[in-house]
Amino acid sequence: MKGAVLYGPRDVRFEERPAPKITAPTDAIIRISATCVCGSDLWPYRGANKVEQPTPMGHEYCGIVEEVGSAVRSVRPGQFVIGSFFASDNSCPNCQIGYQSSCQHREFVGTAQAPVLRVPLADGTLVKTSDIPTNDLVPSLLALSDVMGTGWFAADAANVKPGSTVVVVGDGAVGLLGVLSAQQMGAERIIAMSRHDSRQKLATEFGATDIVTQRGEEGVARIKDLTDGVGADSVLECVGTRESMMQAIQSTRRGGYMSYVGVPHGVELQGEQLFYTHIHLHGGPAPVRRFLPELIERVYGGKINPGKVFDLELPLDQVAEGYRAMDERRAIKTLLRPS
Repeated sequence: MKGAVLYGPRDVRFEERPAPKITAPTDAIIRISATCVCGSDLWPYRGANKVEQPTPMGHEYCGIVEEVGSAVRSVRPGQFVIGSFFASDNSCPNCQIGYQSSCQHREFVGTAQAPVLRVPLADGTLVKTSDIPTNDLVPSLLALSDVMGTGWFAADAANVKPGSTVVVVGDGAVGLLGVLSAQQMGAERIIAMSRHDSRQKLATEFGATDIVTQRGEEGVARIKDLTDGVGADSVLECVGTRESMMQAIQSTRRGGYMSYVGVPHGVELQGEQLFYTHIHLHGGPAPVRRFLPELIERVYGGKINPGKVFDLELPLDQVAEGYRAMDERRAIKTLLRPS
C-alpha cells in the first residue's frame, strides 16, 4: 500500500509502505475511512522536531474493522470504530482513573495517513459506533480521535463550569474545539484569542462571545479589561509555545484553572513566578479514550459538529498539499480520504 512518509523539513511523500498485519493477538486491522493532518504534525514538518529517518505519519483515524487478533473481544470485522493516538489497555491503574494516554502499556499509533492501519491493544483503544455512519458524520467522528477529544480535555482540565468565564489561547483546530467544549460545558463567556477572520468566524459559531486579536502583554491587558481586571476562571492553552503559555498563565484569575494541551516547545516556567499566581495547572496528552463514548453520543445526537474544523478535504494521495496548506495557514485542518 501507499502512505505518507516524512523525510525531513517540508518533505512529505506518498509512497509504498508495507501493508500492516496482525502481529499480536490484541491487534486489530482497520480500513481507514478518513484521516487527517494534525497541528502537531507541523512541528516535525517544519523541522522543530528532528526527523532521524523516513517516518510514516498520521495519528487520527476512524474506519471499518477488517481483521482482529485472537484475543480481541470488544470489536469485530465490519464495525465502524474510532480510536485514540495512544493505544491503551483501558485496565491498568492509570487507565482506571481516566488517563489512558498514560497507560502503563501504551503504544503510539502513528501510521494512520494510509489506507490501512494496525491498532494495538484494540479492546482498550477502539470504540465502536452503533452503526455504519453516513458520510456526512465521518468528519465529526474523525475529529473525536484527537482534536475534539483534546479540546474537551482542555476544557475539563481547566475546570470549565456553567456560568464561568473562559479564555482560549490558540485558534487552531484544538483551540476552536476547546471553544465548542467550553460552550457545551455551560460557560457563560468564552473569549477566543485569534487574528484570523475565518477562525474567528468559526470560533463565534462554536460559542465564542468575544474575540481578542492582541497577543503577549497586550493580549493579557485586553483580557484583564474584559474581566474587570480579574482574569478568567478557566484558560485553555492550545498552542505549546512559551508565548502562548505565558499569555495563558497571566490571563488566569487568582485561584483559577489553566489547562495546557499544546505540545510544549521551548517552554520553561519559573517556580517562584508560578508560586504567586495561585492558579491550578493541569494538562498533557489528552486521554481521548475517556471521552470517546460521550462524544460519539453528542455527534450522533446532533449536539456537536466538530467536523467543521476541516476546511480542506483532499484525496489521501495529495497529503503533501494538505501539509503545505496548513503550514501556510491556508487551511485550519486537512481531512484526507483514501481512494
